[in-house]
Amino acid sequence: MIVSHDYKFIFLKTQKTAGTSIEIALSRFCGADDIITPITPNDEKVRTELGYRAPQHYLSPLRDYNHRDITRFLLKGKIKKRFYNHIPAREVRALVGTQCWDSYFKFCFERNPWDRVISLYYWLHKSEPRPGILEFVESEAPLILKHLNKDVYMINGQVAVDRICRFENLSEELETVRTQLGIPERLELPHAKARYRKDKRNYRDILGEQEQKKIAALFRDEIDLFGYEF
Repeated sequence: MIVSHDYKFIFLKTQKTAGTSIEIALSRFCGADDIITPITPNDEKVRTELGYRAPQHYLSPLRDYNHRDITRFLLKGKIKKRFYNHIPAREVRALVGTQCWDSYFKFCFERNPWDRVISLYYWLHKSEPRPGILEFVESEAPLILKHLNKDVYMINGQVAVDRICRFENLSEELETVRTQLGIPERLELPHAKARYRKDKRNYRDILGEQEQKKIAALFRDEIDLFGYEF
């Protein structure tokens, strides 16, 4: 996630919605005081090669460490993060304060749930042998994905951000946000993580009727909220 004080926005990162690529693109325009959370080492390499600003201001100060945190640091070198990938909206609001939260433009992305489940399938199972699609759809993975994304942009069951952009209209949505925020140049997205998926078929060509209905039942709230169709 990113908090930009210069352009007064908060980008909240949902899962399987090109969030890493968007973070990298946005970090180009971040300043020295902005909050940028770290991504995977491979993706950080991409960000470094592009010359964009690295992760900063995401660690917890020592005063926030409890006994368990200190033990984990001493024994395992685990550093406590204050801000992190896919952090829920309620945590961000508590950390930045209501004045910042209320006055900054908050946005994220959401994606057709059938497409998003297939993206997760290939992300978790990068090589053969893979489980069958039906077996995967009936596992806990799609349920976890549902809760993780809703928590990113909802607080107490209510949408808490100013704009939920559509992954399906990625370029147009980013251009609209860029213009609104006054960012001076178009956001150029690197293809972070896209290299992991070799099967480029449309989700409609992968999911059968049984899988389609199970995903529809699980993500009924999102389908109704955004008007998604199979």
